[in-house]
Amino acid sequence: MARQLLVVEVDAGVVATLLAYFETRGYSIDVATDGRTGLQLALSEPYDVIVVGWSSPHLEGTHLLSRLRDSGAAVPALVLTARHELHHKLAAFRAGADDYLTKPFALAELEVRLDALVARANGRKRTLQVRDLHFNLATQDVTRAGKTLQLHSAPRKLLELLMRHSPTVVTRTRLEAVLWGEDPPDRDVLRTHIYELRKSVDGPYDVKLMETLPKVGYRLRDPHAANH
Repeated sequence: MARQLLVVEVDAGVVATLLAYFETRGYSIDVATDGRTGLQLALSEPYDVIVVGWSSPHLEGTHLLSRLRDSGAAVPALVLTARHELHHKLAAFRAGADDYLTKPFALAELEVRLDALVARANGRKRTLQVRDLHFNLATQDVTRAGKTLQLHSAPRKLLELLMRHSPTVVTRTRLEAVLWGEDPPDRDVLRTHIYELRKSVDGPYDVKLMETLPKVGYRLRDPHAANH
């Protein structure tokens, strides 16, 4: 599954370099050239990791991180900047950065740091849970209310993505990319897999966890949770 990377950076040269490098290394990349747009994307899309420039128009990088963390978002974030002074580094970490890399930088080092952030975030999640729905990442067993659910490969992949990013909405494009990469089928096969998944996850149960947002995507959430 392609990793989802958000780059918030005003320097067009840096953006072009990152796109050319990371698109060949299993990353799907979105770019925001100002902090306000970057924050909106970070709050609306299920990114695996974010690279944030310091001097972003409309919303500085540290302010973006502060607002992101205040919202409860835990997506890993690396600050990429020419500022190397200690007080800048401390400010970034206090705002919510997980890592800090100064320019000029080696792309290989940035790649290793991002890989480590993604692995660390994924490593914290051995079992995914939404209400009484559990997904054991080690065994790939899925249960609801203690009952094992029998899922085919495609619905299982969709469920993992939805649970990882619950209660965030996951777009149809993201879900299709999990199954078919950059070459989704012409007909709407995704709808068939979602139907199968919904029948297994929600069919026999009073509390429904799966939601469809028409023309947008899907999400999995506990409707009785405080953050709904």
